[in-house]
Amino acid sequence: MMLWIAVLLLALVLMVIAATALLFRTEDLSHLDSTDYPVREATPNDGHQQVLGRLRELGEASRGLKGKARLMALRRHMDGLSEGITLASEFRHNDEPRGEWVLAPGVDSRRRVLYIHGGAWAAGSPRSHRAITDAFSRLANAAVFAVDYRLMPEHRYMDGVRDCRKAYTWMLDNGPDGHERADFVVVAGDSAGGSHTLGLLAWVRDNGIRQADAAVALSPSTDLTLTAPSNRDNIQTDPLLGPVFGGLAKVPLPVIWWGTLAAFRVSPTNPVASPLRGSLANLPPTLIHVSASEMLLDNARRYAAKAASEGSKVTLHTWPGMVHVWHIFTDLLPEANDAFEDIQAFLEDLESHRTEQTAPCVDDSASTPRPTA
Repeated sequence: MMLWIAVLLLALVLMVIAATALLFRTEDLSHLDSTDYPVREATPNDGHQQVLGRLRELGEASRGLKGKARLMALRRHMDGLSEGITLASEFRHNDEPRGEWVLAPGVDSRRRVLYIHGGAWAAGSPRSHRAITDAFSRLANAAVFAVDYRLMPEHRYMDGVRDCRKAYTWMLDNGPDGHERADFVVVAGDSAGGSHTLGLLAWVRDNGIRQADAAVALSPSTDLTLTAPSNRDNIQTDPLLGPVFGGLAKVPLPVIWWGTLAAFRVSPTNPVASPLRGSLANLPPTLIHVSASEMLLDNARRYAAKAASEGSKVTLHTWPGMVHVWHIFTDLLPEANDAFEDIQAFLEDLESHRTEQTAPCVDDSASTPRPTA
């Protein structure tokens, strides 16, 4: 009897191993880690300690709570991140698609940014990220649409993906004052929203839709397989993601993959959830920001290296010692303002090159005197 039980258990283990290999066929991307990306020379200022205090408050807001109560406490705390900060923009609610327009004074409404917030696909909102969307509207001289996509676990992961796709196609032909075709389009997002941003670019390309002119991804998640070295090596130096996700380092990767499949109903190897795992050819110019001390460092590096190998222009800028998505702390970190200046320079440089390429050639042969015979 015991022998039969052992045989059955062995057969079950072999079946799980075979199913794992079949469902989660992962290409080894370690060769992308050989690309060397420079890190800016800078030392975090005193405001960094205040930011760490904010992150401790974030953890304390849900301490002792479990399940839905814990998640709701986290959401409430995140929604308060931009409170108390002086913001120059008008925030205008939009019902369908759900979200809000962010309008800095005097912006050109034909220039548009779709912003996709972070929050591990389970938290965050347009309200929580107003410090970022306010800055984007000013630096891009554009109307920003912050999409309020559906969150897990109340909704499926793909519901949020579809909301972002719908918001993008709608925004191409609709501005804050109604039907108006966009002249210049940027897609931007942070963390989980950065993943949605990069995945959206590939979907737009594959469906023949008018592509964005540029994209910006802040500390993006690019690969849910968690195979990049920094996913484990930077746990101790990441004060935001480390305490939340660091425990996963003790869990075998196949177990994490099955858990991700169960929660997301999408395989972690699917490019919809892991943009790094799909084709990165023929994508618009993209700027990625990441901190050298965060867990998602190598996710960004691998994406930039693979995109370059497939012919897409991705610029990666790395800050030392910053917290995950430090851009949201505009009231405390000069580095956040430095990052926004870098984004502005990226967009201005891109547009100047576009202008040069589309400038008409002047044929002055008619006005040039012909030599006499």
